[in-house]
Amino acid sequence: MKTLKASLPLLNAMVAFEATARHGSLTVAASELAIAQSAVSRHIANLETRLAVQLLARKGNRIALTGEGSTLAEAIRDGLGTIRDAVERLSEPDRDTFVIGSGYDLVQAWLMPRFELVTSLVTNGRVMLLTSSNAEDFSRPDVAISIRFGKPEDWPGFVARKLFDGEWFPVCSPAFLKRYPMLGSEGPSVFAEVPLLHLSAAADAVDNWRSWIGTDRDLPGPTFSSYMPMMHEAIAGRGAALAWAGFSEEQLKLGQLLRLTQTSRQHADAFYLITRKKTNATVQAVAQALLDNAAAR
Repeated sequence: MKTLKASLPLLNAMVAFEATARHGSLTVAASELAIAQSAVSRHIANLETRLAVQLLARKGNRIALTGEGSTLAEAIRDGLGTIRDAVERLSEPDRDTFVIGSGYDLVQAWLMPRFELVTSLVTNGRVMLLTSSNAEDFSRPDVAISIRFGKPEDWPGFVARKLFDGEWFPVCSPAFLKRYPMLGSEGPSVFAEVPLLHLSAAADAVDNWRSWIGTDRDLPGPTFSSYMPMMHEAIAGRGAALAWAGFSEEQLKLGQLLRLTQTSRQHADAFYLITRKKTNATVQAVAQALLDNAAAR
């Protein structure tokens, strides 16, 4: 078995690449890292050589991530974020902090509009949101509540209470519907004739346009590995998207998105609020408030 040192490229090179990917600029990345721009370029070139893939597409002074670059940047960001969180916890242990864990998209789309509700119930006001793409992070001892997608048997030893179903339906912006008024019908086939935004999913998944439309042919349009960037494109009027019911609630309320059909598709799994079997009064109060809020929508 290869060691981590043998399997992974140099950490400095990955840090330089992540900063460049985040800023979209070698110059800004170099400034953040307090090194020369040539050093950043050298790190990225060494990384591309080591992996035998092109990470950045260069056009004059402009750079853009390739598909491989986007995949690596997201993985590095998640990994470095996990390391940073661990270092912060070890450097400044604080047992009074109330930690809620969930995926980034769910935190942004559903939990943040309810953040004031959470903080109002935590007596010292010290709440920390832990976002991660690794579900194991939410089983850590310091996590009071987590929100996860799956089924109760996925989390033995914990108490799982359903927050909302895994329900999907098509949405678009008001401006997009004005351009394509036929989307107001319930017929799924009309979606094959308009620009679509895709979430990375299996072809037969309920959140895949091919499954929704009932076609085997390839459908054009950009594909997103994360939900929120896709929703930003939908709000901007650049395509129709399949939205999670709980995730799109705020945008629907604000009129940024419109639900296009009464029909929806249900995933076999659902979103659950997870706590330990033995909890204190604050955890119980926050958990119940979130459950009540979800039930009232």
